[in-house]
Amino acid sequence: MPPYADAIASFWKGRLASGPRAAERPSLQHLLGNASVPFDLMRTRTQISALTGAIRGDGRHILLIPGLMASEQRMEPLRAVLNAAGYSAHGWGMGRNFGPKPDSLAQIDRRVDQIQRETGSKLILVGWSLGGLFAREYAKFATHKVSGVVTMGTPFSGDPRANHAWRLYQLVSGFPVDRPPFACDREQKPPVPTVALWSRRDGVILPECARGRAGERDRAIEVDCTHMGFAASPEGILAVGKALEAMRV
Repeated sequence: MPPYADAIASFWKGRLASGPRAAERPSLQHLLGNASVPFDLMRTRTQISALTGAIRGDGRHILLIPGLMASEQRMEPLRAVLNAAGYSAHGWGMGRNFGPKPDSLAQIDRRVDQIQRETGSKLILVGWSLGGLFAREYAKFATHKVSGVVTMGTPFSGDPRANHAWRLYQLVSGFPVDRPPFACDREQKPPVPTVALWSRRDGVILPECARGRAGERDRAIEVDCTHMGFAASPEGILAVGKALEAMRV
């Protein structure tokens, strides 16, 4: 071996060690656990009376924002329970969520204005996954129209690639996951009350990215559900009710 071989190996070892590392992601076991969503929906349908009785609505108006590639219908189990419990939950009116566009916040603003013309009330934004990022950024964009934000399995903290969804996000939206088409500081807390729902069993989003750190949200609540279960399972829906109650003034 040439006398300089050790020096060359040491040089490249140092360069490689200091380079960017692949982001940590949830386990495959937890990812596969998301296949249970049909059973979550079935459990919610059979427990709807109990869920409605366990959530104490107070008439506040709520805007529900779906996750990446999810339609408004995907939020219907949650919306039905919240409305039956005494809240006034609204769809976001933009159909399926195909990722951020340059005018996404402006479109949400038009929907919020429409609801406020009818109700005269500020809205609480409840966003699932990517929908939670939209909710957080809109609350910074139009703070005077928002009274709070609840995120469900939303990756607002840490590495934006610490999940199993970022490649799909880039494919669908056409934008890099770390450079959305509008001003965005994921980790900056909106200037309204914020509650982050997160799960160790999420499977799609790394739990600590959805839980956030102190200063990035006001409160974090652990939920025993999968990522797909946040808006479909009894546990996810009850957690939203708990988050809304925590924002009650």
